[in-house]
Amino acid sequence: MRSAILAGGSASRFDGAPKGLERVGGERIVDRVIQSLESATGELPILIANAPEAEEWCPNLKVVGDAVFDCGSLGGVYTALVAGEGPVFVLAWDMPFVPSEMLTAMIDKLGDHDACVPASSGPNGGLQPLCAIYGQTCVNTIRKQIVDEDLRLTEIFGLVNSARLSSSEIEAFGNPDKIFFNVNAPADLAKAQEFLRGDPD
Repeated sequence: MRSAILAGGSASRFDGAPKGLERVGGERIVDRVIQSLESATGELPILIANAPEAEEWCPNLKVVGDAVFDCGSLGGVYTALVAGEGPVFVLAWDMPFVPSEMLTAMIDKLGDHDACVPASSGPNGGLQPLCAIYGQTCVNTIRKQIVDEDLRLTEIFGLVNSARLSSSEIEAFGNPDKIFFNVNAPADLAKAQEFLRGDPD
C-alpha cells in the first residue's frame, strides 16, 4: 500500500518553522513518521507539501504539491489520492508516536471498505482523519465536498463505507493520548518528552 505524509499548515505557533522538522527524542518528527509508514506499508511515503524548500527536508521522498489549494487537510488527502492508484495511508507529519503495528492492523482491517479510521475517545467523535486510509472511491466524494465548500475531513467517513479501529483495538498498541498526540506548539515538545519518559501527566 502506498502512503503519504501531510505537511500542511502555516506552523504559525512555531513562528513559521516547519513543525515536522522539530526533534522528539533526538529525532525529527517527520523521520519518525516515515519509519512507521515504511515499516507498515513496505515502501517510502510521498510528502504532500507546498513549501519551496520541501524537497530539501527529506531528499529521499517524492514531494507533491496540493492538487487543489486552500482546502486544508481535505485538499491534502485529495492530493494524496490522485497522486497514484489504489488506497493511500495518510498520516500527519506532526504525530511522532503512531506505532507501525497499529498502521498494519488498519491495513488488515480495510478489506473491501472505502476507508479505515481510528475511532478513540476525543474530539471529532473520536475519529483521527489524519491517521487514516482512503480508497479511490473517496475521490468523487471529496470532490463534491470541495465543490460544496464543506472542508470537514471527518464528514467523509459517514459518506463512504468506512471501517473503524475501535478504542479497545487502539489501546492494544498503547495509550491513545500518546499515539495521537500531535506537536502544534513549542510547549507540545516538552509534553512529547514527557511521553518518552513514560510520564504523560
